[in-house]
Amino acid sequence: MTAIETDGLTKRFDGGVVAVDDLDLRVEEGEVFGFLGPNGAGKSTTIDVLLDYVRPTEGTATVLGMDVRDESETLRKRVGVLPEGFGLYDRLTGRRHLEFATEWKDADDDPDAVLDRIGLDRDDAVRSVGDYSKGMAQRLALGMALVGDPDLLVLDEPSAGLDPNGIRRMRELVREEAASGTTVFFSSHVLGQVEAVCDRVGILDDGELVAVDTVEGLRRTVGAGSELRLRVTDPVELDVTDVAGVESAASADGILRVECSDSRAKARVVTRLANTGVEILDVDSEAASLEDVFAAYTTDGGPDTEDEQPVTVKGVSA
Repeated sequence: MTAIETDGLTKRFDGGVVAVDDLDLRVEEGEVFGFLGPNGAGKSTTIDVLLDYVRPTEGTATVLGMDVRDESETLRKRVGVLPEGFGLYDRLTGRRHLEFATEWKDADDDPDAVLDRIGLDRDDAVRSVGDYSKGMAQRLALGMALVGDPDLLVLDEPSAGLDPNGIRRMRELVREEAASGTTVFFSSHVLGQVEAVCDRVGILDDGELVAVDTVEGLRRTVGAGSELRLRVTDPVELDVTDVAGVESAASADGILRVECSDSRAKARVVTRLANTGVEILDVDSEAASLEDVFAAYTTDGGPDTEDEQPVTVKGVSA
């Protein structure tokens, strides 16, 4: 089943400002989908429409097979939301927040079990939330989103305020939820977090979806591949530029540097050299980061291709 689907989704605000422009998006059930874009790209507006916080000007949106406008009340009990800039009640304890979330969703979650999952101890749970650090509040808000075993998790900047341990636990929770069949819609400016956990990524720019693919697929599209560095005993005279996925190769000071447009080419190069008797002392590689790919789509005019439509993966366009 398609967990999220929009067709021609458009949102215009007063003054003619177009926040989302003719958005066609498909997020498959059980995947972790990264939603990226610069400030003002329309990410928050898209999320608000999916949650029926604002109504679209044109187009339709369905979540978990239900129309977001006609069945919003039912949907909200099946969706866990960690919004950016969430508000908590300073005078209430962390435990009471979890109890409220459980009551609202008519769930039977054990607050202690939720606390264990998010890394808040029992002493933290009985303190007023007004005394929490930003990271503790973020953990609590994530725990509230997890209540009721939602079919869809919408996480907007989920690592905000978290220390490294909190970020690691957040990643683990995302993977755990996806492994259990939950769809995760993951919006973040921290591109490393997106790259670490997401199956596919969509990039929104100026209200338009400019790309959807795996991170590796996006790298290939913009030509942002990876560099393979091989330390060898003797200069390599073998030409490896005919290997599929290799863009260039150069050898100097005992290091062979190979630029690859396809990460699978690295294994092919190593195999080719080993089979021809080249002694390889060490292997290192560095892939283009998601930041590089993001910049190519949002500041460099996008990839230089004749097809201006968003990238398609496994027959699913967005």
